[in-house]
Amino acid sequence: MSSVWPRLEPRLAEVQKPARYIGCEGGAKAKAPDDALVSWLFTYPDTYEIGLPNQGLQILYEIVNERPDGRADRSYAPWHDLEAIMREEGIPLFSVEHHTPANEFDAIAFNLSAELTYTNLVNCIDLAGLALHAADRTGRDTLVMVGGHCTYNPEPVADFVDVVVLGDGEEVVGEITEVIAEWKNHGTFDRPELLLALSAVEGCYVPSLYEATYADGRFTGLVPLHPAAPELIEKRTIADLAEWPYPKEQLSPLTEVVHDRLNVEVFRGCTRGCRFCQAGMITRPVRERPADQVRTMVKNGLERTGYNEISLTSLSTADFSGIESTVSGIMADADDSGCGPISVSLPSLRVDAFGVDIAAELQKGKRSGLTFAPEAGTWRMRQIINKLIREEDLYDAVESAYSQGWQRVKLYFLIGLPSETDEDTLGIAELAKNCVAIGRKHSKRASVTVSIGGFVPKPFTPFQWFGQNTSAELQRKVNLLRDATRKMHGVNIKWHDPKATLAEGIASRGDRRVGAVIEDVWRNGGTFQEWSEHFELERWTSAMDRAGLSIDEMVYRHRTEDEALPWDHLSAGLHKDFLWEDWRDAIAEVGLPDCRWTPCYDCGACTGYGIEHVVASATAPAGGSQGTGQDLSVGSAVPVKLLERSK
Repeated sequence: MSSVWPRLEPRLAEVQKPARYIGCEGGAKAKAPDDALVSWLFTYPDTYEIGLPNQGLQILYEIVNERPDGRADRSYAPWHDLEAIMREEGIPLFSVEHHTPANEFDAIAFNLSAELTYTNLVNCIDLAGLALHAADRTGRDTLVMVGGHCTYNPEPVADFVDVVVLGDGEEVVGEITEVIAEWKNHGTFDRPELLLALSAVEGCYVPSLYEATYADGRFTGLVPLHPAAPELIEKRTIADLAEWPYPKEQLSPLTEVVHDRLNVEVFRGCTRGCRFCQAGMITRPVRERPADQVRTMVKNGLERTGYNEISLTSLSTADFSGIESTVSGIMADADDSGCGPISVSLPSLRVDAFGVDIAAELQKGKRSGLTFAPEAGTWRMRQIINKLIREEDLYDAVESAYSQGWQRVKLYFLIGLPSETDEDTLGIAELAKNCVAIGRKHSKRASVTVSIGGFVPKPFTPFQWFGQNTSAELQRKVNLLRDATRKMHGVNIKWHDPKATLAEGIASRGDRRVGAVIEDVWRNGGTFQEWSEHFELERWTSAMDRAGLSIDEMVYRHRTEDEALPWDHLSAGLHKDFLWEDWRDAIAEVGLPDCRWTPCYDCGACTGYGIEHVVASATAPAGGSQGTGQDLSVGSAVPVKLLERSK
């Protein structure tokens, strides 16, 4: 393998943050290039500072490098300044470990965690010197693979990728490595043969083996082009996280990055059943990491990296078994090791699971920010979205925080939810005002930041049939909240651009035809679309027009039970009829209690994979937040035709 370093190094003084491109981080692997090994280039399609902390890529990077038959390097999307130099000098996309050109690897694998990075995906493929479309690659051309949450609807990028990987990657990355190794050793380098072999690996979807069909301008399904191509591709699920204590050596960056702290995943999955939350649905069932293993990973990580801040990551960290004792144990371990004052952050907090005990443990260290996510401003809306948190739950959590010395709390809400009214929207302002009032009892400087995001209905959620609000309607609701809070002291409002929400809807809800839109946006300069300073909605709307596609049809339209969805050929482990029934319950304003403490709803996540939820407690928590004592008799207008509920 060659290196671009001699051409790259003299030009690095001309770019911002050259440390993005030099590698040499603590924890980095520098396994020597060897053509006998299966070589991976794990790539995040955004800047180094956003991509480096990504745990998924760090885990796979370590696992492959531990294998005797594999090696892995990393790459990130170059910023505009370096890209200009690369195109001027003819420098291809490269790895940061050895500065090896991307097209010299057997596979380049992208983590897709946000739809607006799709144009960066296309740009990286082009910078790698690979054919843009998978159909034009031959022989030993580098395989382009994608994984991550966005791949539960991979059709918008299907034209550009060779293989899509669904679900947990720890096991499947080894199986893919073995398939590629066998193919290389065979020596014929027949690419269709390789793709067919990869399609037989559970969790792998090969788009070129399927043809999309349409009728009257509407997607009608995918037809397998080969008898061996599976009709349904199942996601991969790791049964026991204890067997995969990764990353063992988290990367220590040489420059500032987002989430610049030690990150340790405490569990995967969620049982709360929030209907808007794709991550909570597709990562079921709940699998906890043993508490002793968490403490060991934290202790070793602090000693190796020198970090003084720890983030215990999950979708609901306060639900972790014995969270108070785990946090106190981490604090004690840090004191014993001489690491000095540390802070422990719980980045994902359930309002009803956060109390004085947890707050008291956290305040022993350095205080980090606290974020709670009620998601909706009224109890009616929280029943619809199944975020069964009472106002009392929120106020108790806020009281716990302010009483322990916090002065700033962040509240996250969604707008544009099904059947949402202006009264529901204004309920957000009322909750924020009341939270500030609670804080001011403890500190005159107490404040609340309200963060607002526009709702995009995602695949494999009960809301996948809902047509999202227009960008104009979302902006109207933002203005409503802004006006309502203008004179509220201590309340700050921030919001996600509704125009970007529309582009996200195009990229996440579309079928294979959206690939032409993504390519068009890219060809017209539309990279780094997640960055507000580079986002332009007009690129997306014009591209939709040129592709002959309707935004109303693809994004704003409510979908019906009997129509084909672009992701129906994939399985997230959830029964489609379960999601439909949950959608009907949402319209009826019926909440569904956490299945850890109720009879199984047969969503499919446990029964289909022979895995049971690893639960935090055998009994439900105190309080009414788990669906008890609710009036569920009143429903809302139904946006699509519903069949009679099955008995």
